[in-house]
Amino acid sequence: MTDYSTMPLWARELDFIPKAKAKGPLPDPQFAILWEDPSAPDNPACVTTPSSEWLAMATHGGILPPVSVYWALAEDEAKPDFKQHTRGHLLHQTPPIPAMTEEEAMEYLVQMAVPPRVWRGYQGNRTILKIVRRAIIPTNREHRNAWRIAQHQEEAA
Repeated sequence: MTDYSTMPLWARELDFIPKAKAKGPLPDPQFAILWEDPSAPDNPACVTTPSSEWLAMATHGGILPPVSVYWALAEDEAKPDFKQHTRGHLLHQTPPIPAMTEEEAMEYLVQMAVPPRVWRGYQGNRTILKIVRRAIIPTNREHRNAWRIAQHQEEAA
């Protein structure tokens, strides 16, 4: 087994993906993230689905950096005087995280790819984020611009 912790992130990815594909087709992700942006309430719901390659790396373990690395880089980008990354080394030198289940990988992806205003500290009265089975997402995208997350009332006890 390859020790990916000694390699930069890009090299881990380049090494792992062909090896994983050589073992057979990569499984399709079972889940997707359905989310609405509270800062743009009139926009349709967004769908974020991991690639089979990314999911394979997440479930294999030892390849992806902790999600906190992406937060640190996003913090840098948010500074008004940001010109370029000076801490990109964090992606390559931070020890990679162990294998995740597909559910854990989806939680990681929420924290990595969905804007923090959606998943961190939201105080509204609507559900704006769900991890759902991909099978429930319509394949017909004709009315895509009208998609919303269904709001179900909890029954009073």
